[in-house]
Amino acid sequence: MLTIDLTGKHAVVAGVADDGGFGFAIAKALAEAGATVAVATWPPALGIFKTMLERGKFDASLAMKDGSKLTFSKIYPLDAEFDRLEDAPAELRESRRYKDLGDFSIAGLAAAVAADGGADIVIHSLANGSEVKKPLLETSRKGYLSALSASAYSNVSLVQQLGPHVRKGGSFISLSYMAAERVVPGYGGGMSSAKAALESDARVLAFEAGRKWGHRVNVISAGPYASRAASAIGFIDQMIDYTRRNSPLTESITAEEVGATAAFLSSPLASGITGTVVYVDKGFAAMGIAVDKEGAAPA
Repeated sequence: MLTIDLTGKHAVVAGVADDGGFGFAIAKALAEAGATVAVATWPPALGIFKTMLERGKFDASLAMKDGSKLTFSKIYPLDAEFDRLEDAPAELRESRRYKDLGDFSIAGLAAAVAADGGADIVIHSLANGSEVKKPLLETSRKGYLSALSASAYSNVSLVQQLGPHVRKGGSFISLSYMAAERVVPGYGGGMSSAKAALESDARVLAFEAGRKWGHRVNVISAGPYASRAASAIGFIDQMIDYTRRNSPLTESITAEEVGATAAFLSSPLASGITGTVVYVDKGFAAMGIAVDKEGAAPA
């Protein structure tokens, strides 16, 4: 019987701040497959996340299939907009939420992971667009570049700096969305551009990191899902409803399905897969015309 076995593997999931998103679901799936899992959390959310864990607010979500409870080996601070600590403005480094965290940059994460023995799996579950509600025609240069920095270049930096500390044959996975390829009105502020860059970069990184370290680099393009972060877009429920009504499979996706896909891609079963975008969207990306419109072909 083929099984997803990650026993003895160490994973770092960057972008976990609650129990409601893809990052958490991926962390749990990796743990269910036997991996030891650490997470990296944005400093402004770090204190609340740790408090919620300590008070048992996530206990139901942390419950594993074997009756045990998911625990994180480490919770690292990470602000992925900064490659090095000195890149962060002094006022930010000295602010209340940052000043006691040490090196919260991507280089700081890489150093901490190296000090903790390295890793085998790295998950990039990071995205932010300060002007995501603005049409592209109204997006400022600052907002556009900020979206690319936080959502796309952060993955380049993650592979660049953690690559040497990931054991040969390691797996890097990032999370994208169909707006990388098609127009999704309302998904603005440069976020569609950032997702397109994320996917393009992954192909190049797959070649470069594969030749340099033997690592694999893949992308999961998930369908719309009402995580707390995605809800900030403002019309996530309509996105989910439209996708459900026009997909080959009419159920909404679950975070668990994305987690299971990440566990597979991180495992030896996927050793021949790299530079690939895997769609977890009930087949919506395969559709060329809506089927819930008058005059459309019958289902």
